[in-house]
Amino acid sequence: MKIICIGRNYAKHIEELQNERPEEPVFFLKPDSAILPKKMPFFIPPFSKEVHYEVEVLVKINKVGKYIDAKFAHKYYDEVGLGIDFTARDLQAACKEKGLPWEKAKAFDGSAVVGTFYPKDNFENLEKLPFTLHKNEQLVQEGNTQNMLWSVDALIAYVSQFMTLKKGDIIFTGTPAGVGAIATDDKLRGTLDGQTAFEVKIK
Repeated sequence: MKIICIGRNYAKHIEELQNERPEEPVFFLKPDSAILPKKMPFFIPPFSKEVHYEVEVLVKINKVGKYIDAKFAHKYYDEVGLGIDFTARDLQAACKEKGLPWEKAKAFDGSAVVGTFYPKDNFENLEKLPFTLHKNEQLVQEGNTQNMLWSVDALIAYVSQFMTLKKGDIIFTGTPAGVGAIATDDKLRGTLDGQTAFEVKIK
């Protein structure tokens, strides 16, 4: 399985990082080794002094697809979840400055929190799905899928032009504004439509 992460999919997040608004979806990959094991804490890696949380809605692909038409994309997933794309922001900034790939800032071990997946039928409207991230029980990120520049179906159609989607692949659909640094002993909790989808301790 592969983890496909969408970047710059919320306008306010683009603004907060002073990035250029893309004309088409931006995506990158994380390996399966990036998934943080269930109930394990996240250990801040020694190679970064500035790791940021980025909460994101996730979808899990349920069958093989290539060149998927957007109008059929809804048939390629039946579960929705929430997760965190941990980012070594200092490494990412250095890579961007030199025009280098971001993988060492985004794809390191444990950098992908994958919370509970729920049947998509549990939700009234996937295009108006609220989600939050709390750090030490203080709200730090609040998003809604209605603010995405590209919808889930549009993302599936776009990515499938370039690579075959396979059963078990996970798409991270982008993060809203409010990203920030983590520190030892922080506790992160994500909610999807009011339900707690994950809890992570920082070590």
